[in-house]
Amino acid sequence: MNDLPSDPPLSLSQQLRPGNLLAADCPSREVLKHVTSRWGVLVLIVLETRMHRFSELRRAIGGVSERMLAQTLQWLEGDGLVLRTALEVVPPHVEYSLTPLGREAAEKVRVLADWIELNLPRIHQAQP
Repeated sequence: MNDLPSDPPLSLSQQLRPGNLLAADCPSREVLKHVTSRWGVLVLIVLETRMHRFSELRRAIGGVSERMLAQTLQWLEGDGLVLRTALEVVPPHVEYSLTPLGREAAEKVRVLADWIELNLPRIHQAQP
């Protein structure tokens, strides 16, 4: 028989705590992967200005393939950051915009992107 005391059940406030990115099994890591991927950051930055159609997004983000853009938009939509609106017109149009949560995320990644661009000369100088 095991004489060790069992852990008490988690309280509601403990269960509702924010994620722990450092834990291997934390679901917040998936969101981090989506938001901070190369294409995720760029999609958020472009959509920060206004709504875009898929083709507009693709033109605005140099180098992204149609497949990667579609996948990134699906990830961000699944995370509640991007809103996909299908318009019932001929031919069909789909528009993408940020949700309020997506606007918050875009503000955060914009700060990082601006820091990188401002410090690029120093970063290049530090590279071997």
